[in-house]
Amino acid sequence: MDEPLDRAVPPFQPGDIQPPDVPQPLPPRDRVWVHVVLFILTIASTTSVGAHHYYGFVRGFGADAVVLPNFGDPIFYLRGLWYSATILAILGCHEMGHYLACRYYRVDASLPFFLPAPLPLTGTLGAFIRIRERMPSKIALFDIGIAGPIAGFLIAVPALFLGLAISKVERLPESLVGIELGEPLLFRAVAWLVWGDIPDGMSLNMHPMAFASWFGLLATALNLFPIGQLDGGHIAYAVLGRRSTLITLAMVCVAVGLTFVSSSWIVWAVLMVVMLVIVGPRHPPTLDDDIPMDQRRLLLALIALIMLIVCFTPAPIEPFVTGQ
Repeated sequence: MDEPLDRAVPPFQPGDIQPPDVPQPLPPRDRVWVHVVLFILTIASTTSVGAHHYYGFVRGFGADAVVLPNFGDPIFYLRGLWYSATILAILGCHEMGHYLACRYYRVDASLPFFLPAPLPLTGTLGAFIRIRERMPSKIALFDIGIAGPIAGFLIAVPALFLGLAISKVERLPESLVGIELGEPLLFRAVAWLVWGDIPDGMSLNMHPMAFASWFGLLATALNLFPIGQLDGGHIAYAVLGRRSTLITLAMVCVAVGLTFVSSSWIVWAVLMVVMLVIVGPRHPPTLDDDIPMDQRRLLLALIALIMLIVCFTPAPIEPFVTGQ
């Protein structure tokens, strides 16, 4: 995802009179060390989480005794790279898609900010870039908005195939307490292609790479929601113009409604409402809103909608209990 567009005054155009005594401000420069430190911290947090995912994967569903891993063993953390490398590749390619598209259109944007977090499932809050000036046109807005989801999706899909191929199908024990991950349509399709119909009483023990891919699909769906400053909001404004405001308001209502389907949506829905209050429902205009979308980009917009549908799940994380 990218940070909300600044509502700055349009820059001077050719032919405008620039007061000679007003110095031109220098464009802001990235503090590269901040990006590097955040990236290193995110590698550490996701690798640590990934190590625990791998430990749980090897241990399986039917372990009777709890045997703590050897936290002093470097191999324990090295195995965490199965998850860490996969999720950072998906998030990194997503943000680099935005960044390189910004460079192509000469739009001032920061390098990606990775967000480490001590979360037991993900180890990260994702990543974003900061766009520091208004978009020159709806064409540029569309291309920059859609470049990220497509780039991340192209990494997530092959990683999902590989991750599910090295997962295991195991029998569920009579008593088990854990969490159940909602399966997007794409995840179900790939799991069926790899494993076929899983018999009753059996379940897929996901390899950490498969879990990272699942998280990548969910992140893609969240970013493609046509709300305000999300990638989907940029795409909707580029295609629909000011009519996208109604889409934003409707989808925020959908986000709130999802909290009644699954409590795992509560945090995200609150963030969407806060963003709506702070930024407003209207997407900021580009410097040239009159350039229409061509047929190729309209087709890409349809593909983005399909990506949202196949990556979305109404109940991402739910408690799972057997034997009661």
